[in-house]
Amino acid sequence: MKTGGQIVWESLLKEGVDVVFGLPGGAILPAYDDLMKYEYPIHHVLVTHEQSAAHMADGYARATGRVGVCIATSGPGATNLITGLATAYMDSSPIVAITGQVPTSLLGRDGFQEADVQGVSLPVTKHNYLITDVRDLADAIKEAFYIAGTGRPGPVLVDICKDALQASVEYEYPESVYLPGYKPNLNAPDEASVARAARLLNEAKKPLIVAGQGVSIARAEKELRQLAEKANIPVSTSLLGIGTFPSTHPLSISWGGMHGEAYTNYAMQECDVMFAIGARLDDRLTGAFDTFAPNAKIIHVDLDPAEMGKNITIDTPVVGDALLTLKMLLPQMQPNEHPAWLAKIADWKTESTERDIIAQETDELVAPYIMRQLWHATNEGDATVVSDVGQHQMWEAQYFHHTKRRSLLTSGGLGTMGFGLPAAIGAQMGLPDEEIWVVAGDGGFQMTMIELSTVMQERLPIKIAIINNGYLGMVRQWQDVFYNKRHAGTPLFNPDFVKLADAYGIPAKSVTRKEDVYSAIKEAQAADGPYLLDFQVEEFTNVYPMVAPGKSNADMIRRPMPNLMEGAE
Repeated sequence: MKTGGQIVWESLLKEGVDVVFGLPGGAILPAYDDLMKYEYPIHHVLVTHEQSAAHMADGYARATGRVGVCIATSGPGATNLITGLATAYMDSSPIVAITGQVPTSLLGRDGFQEADVQGVSLPVTKHNYLITDVRDLADAIKEAFYIAGTGRPGPVLVDICKDALQASVEYEYPESVYLPGYKPNLNAPDEASVARAARLLNEAKKPLIVAGQGVSIARAEKELRQLAEKANIPVSTSLLGIGTFPSTHPLSISWGGMHGEAYTNYAMQECDVMFAIGARLDDRLTGAFDTFAPNAKIIHVDLDPAEMGKNITIDTPVVGDALLTLKMLLPQMQPNEHPAWLAKIADWKTESTERDIIAQETDELVAPYIMRQLWHATNEGDATVVSDVGQHQMWEAQYFHHTKRRSLLTSGGLGTMGFGLPAAIGAQMGLPDEEIWVVAGDGGFQMTMIELSTVMQERLPIKIAIINNGYLGMVRQWQDVFYNKRHAGTPLFNPDFVKLADAYGIPAKSVTRKEDVYSAIKEAQAADGPYLLDFQVEEFTNVYPMVAPGKSNADMIRRPMPNLMEGAE
């Protein structure tokens, strides 16, 4: 016989779980007591706030490709998870959340710390369970892991009533699941669709690949590269697709969209065949849907049939796994050259480089310079960077060249400020030997900086770079462009981040000059443990290019050419 609490831990062990992120409370306490009483070999990371627990499980999942697990108690504990679950849901990250619930006798009676967690979490999970009978618990956990990790990955929540955790039953973990209503697409795509895609790509004069995170989830990076090289097709990515194709490869044309490279956006707008694989083609990438890639026949490969035609009219939908699709497509591709097309893209890239802020002489400390120095200091990208959300996120993506899979973890769909530090903790727990950097703005960092205690509690060697401009920078940029520079609510009062780090026992340094950036990064790397760098940057630098919401990618706001800038001779 096993209690419900024992069944939770026994089942997690069966799923290969070695670490969970959580915060105890009354309703989930029987499970915590069983963890201690029976000495299960699962490491529990005590977090400071439940939202962070979900982000940590998310970061662990994104870094390792395995299902992450977070735990919370009933009521506010469970509802605090919701932002983290929504973040994981939008970015197709597989996590299982286990929450305690009030006893079944109190359900629906507005008892202390009761919340309808099943109802609240419904829109932001692939599936959820309310367990009122301990006999249903093992099956639910087995199914939760299966659903989270199969098909299009995503979060699943298991809400367990306290009396079910305390009750006992004969325990047998299922060998398989029976879910007639859940039919994830695990098969190869339709052969005719792939053949049509091959024909379009072989006949294209201006082909373009847009790679998304689905390539990484399917572990199809090698096959993507083979396709690009065989047919000489330039490769762009979505924000979450960064790392699926080496950004230093001659066929790489960076990433596109609202703050993507201008030359990438031009290529997207002018290509005649677009091969979008594992990218959901959201508005941040496409700009106004009806203006996106107006000359292109679009081939869309995605595991989720619901993505087909959701935003963009698709000429050739290919519903299938990215790896299986590429393996089927590769033999049908003909070696090809596109010299005129590649030359035109090269011209656009040259023009974009001339506008690059890195190329402009200035003594001011600006974030793009820091991101490029960070790239150099990490042996040109041999690190995992977890970025928060805001201007720094865009600069990291623009100036840190990612050459390996899963090396940039960021909240692309929900755009969750506060994601960076806790997600980095999860990533470091999953990849203990990897160099992990957090890149955060001062605003986002303040949202979850309380997890510095978790960094020290777990003795994690995470390096933290705060891009401190004293503003909610991206919002301030929008106020500059769309609200006549009325900075309502965006100037920040920041603590002294160096003193804050010192309070937690974390060494830290403030950096204000360009010439000190590289040495400060190296000093952080040399530290045997965590280190925080507070980069105090020029406050009004904006991210370019910028596509205004609802506008076409062809209508970018761009940084002026140097000879046209104010003060140029």
